[in-house]
Amino acid sequence: MSFDYSVIGKRIKKIREENSCTQEQLAEFLDVSNAYISKIERGKTTINLKTLSSICDYLKLSPSYVLTGCVSSSEDYLRNEITDMLEGCSPEKIRLIVEVIKPIIDYKEK
Repeated sequence: MSFDYSVIGKRIKKIREENSCTQEQLAEFLDVSNAYISKIERGKTTINLKTLSSICDYLKLSPSYVLTGCVSSSEDYLRNEITDMLEGCSPEKIRLIVEVIKPIIDYKEK
């Protein structure tokens, strides 16, 4: 299973900001640079399990949420991941995505 680190980073950033926590505060807690936190939040670097666990402890969030977009595992987690991926897409990209998925959704299985 592969992960979209940009989506993971967006989730971390969103929760960090909701907790009124700065990148500097998180970096200090983790004993890393602000630049490293920025790279994580922009999906420009991978994140190891130890760092993920420490971030989750500090922000009081579930690793499951960071990885899947759901607080607990469910069959619906991919809907949340798709929603997260669409966030920030231009209207042109969204129209293109609709053109790609509409035939798949309309397809009648036998």
